[in-house]
Amino acid sequence: MTSHLQLSDDLLDRYNRPTPRYTSYPPAPHWGDAGPAHLIGALEKSTRPLSVYMHIPFCERLCLYCGCNVIINKDHSAADAYVARLIAEMDLLVAAHGHRVNQVHWGGGTPTYLDCRQITELFNALRTRFCLDDNAEVSIEIDPRVTTLEQLVTLRSAGFNRLSVGVQDFDPIVQQAVRRIQPFAMTSELIEQARSLNFDSINLDLIYGLPMQTLTSFERTLQQVLRLSPDRIAMFSYAHVPSLKHQQRSFEKDLPTESEKSDLFLMGLQTLTSHGYEHIGLDHFARPDDPLAIARATGSLHRNFQGYTTHAETDLIALGVSSISHVGNTYAQNYRELAPYNNAIDEKRLPVFRGYVMSADDEIRAAVIESVLCNRVVRKLDIQSAFSISFDDYFGFELDRLSEFQRDDLVEMDSREIRVTDVGRFFVRSIAQVFDAFAPAGVASKAV
Repeated sequence: MTSHLQLSDDLLDRYNRPTPRYTSYPPAPHWGDAGPAHLIGALEKSTRPLSVYMHIPFCERLCLYCGCNVIINKDHSAADAYVARLIAEMDLLVAAHGHRVNQVHWGGGTPTYLDCRQITELFNALRTRFCLDDNAEVSIEIDPRVTTLEQLVTLRSAGFNRLSVGVQDFDPIVQQAVRRIQPFAMTSELIEQARSLNFDSINLDLIYGLPMQTLTSFERTLQQVLRLSPDRIAMFSYAHVPSLKHQQRSFEKDLPTESEKSDLFLMGLQTLTSHGYEHIGLDHFARPDDPLAIARATGSLHRNFQGYTTHAETDLIALGVSSISHVGNTYAQNYRELAPYNNAIDEKRLPVFRGYVMSADDEIRAAVIESVLCNRVVRKLDIQSAFSISFDDYFGFELDRLSEFQRDDLVEMDSREIRVTDVGRFFVRSIAQVFDAFAPAGVASKAV
């Protein structure tokens, strides 16, 4: 077994607590009643290119670990009505029509729940309403258990050039525990088919902290993943929320302890980095020549609801149930349940149920938090220049709080910079949270 790093129980006890993932600032629970008019107003003012996200919520069966917004329906006829409403939602976003689009992502649920005709219809609708760049990054999440070669051919012909392949874990015992049976051979065959079709990038998604996972079993999974040679790897932390996702109660007794879970992540990090992958941040890894790694090296990495991205220059519009747009200083989230989403579209109104318009203070703090998460350094002069503030005066309270992190060698601070150390990167969200005006003082993050 690969030898692995360890974090002390003392550090885990003090810094490994739940906190937002900071895919937005402020985090969504603090949003209010900003609605469709705010989103339209922001789009009318925007001159930036767009990133377009489509949420396909349907799955044929429920994976027991799942915390996503999904709708279980074996009857695929439901997808026709949903595709029609997605197209109708595009038509309601007239202010965005004609904007240049340099990134598209379809997520879920299971986007390949859609058949080839529906995929083609939906993508053509997007093309006719927006100006899709010839070199746009066009990606989709796929499940090897339900994705066919015919669908891969359709996706590639439509213009998709990146695949994000759900794996979670290859161990049969873990798969049985979470009710997601997906043999290695099935995944390997699909990736071989995708490579034969010349997709530009293939990424794999894993989850650590699942029931029945051990260091030995998860290292076997990682070795199988390395055999598949993906361009990027996401190694997500399992989120146990049985009060919201009741199916998770079925395996509570089989979950690893927090200490065991941190060991799983640290072993994964060491395994992947020793095989040439760079740790981009949090749960993302990429090859050194991947655009994510290049963006991190050049300081242009960005973070939004899709995680880490290279497209910091874009505004994000999101379509479908539960999806979240971010245009300028405005956030807008669609209804999380299908019925009110459908009703809004049928009544020819945007299905936004909550949102938020950022204040000047929010924008300053968002920039600092993103710099911590994306660059692991905050350059005070950059923030001062961008927002016409004195960093040390503006963040005096926060700098005092960071002294604890400095004593524990999680950050280094001087008159010019705040730098996250190698150990501090495991608690980077707790460091970022110091700058969160909405968080209770002294609350740290569940980092690993």
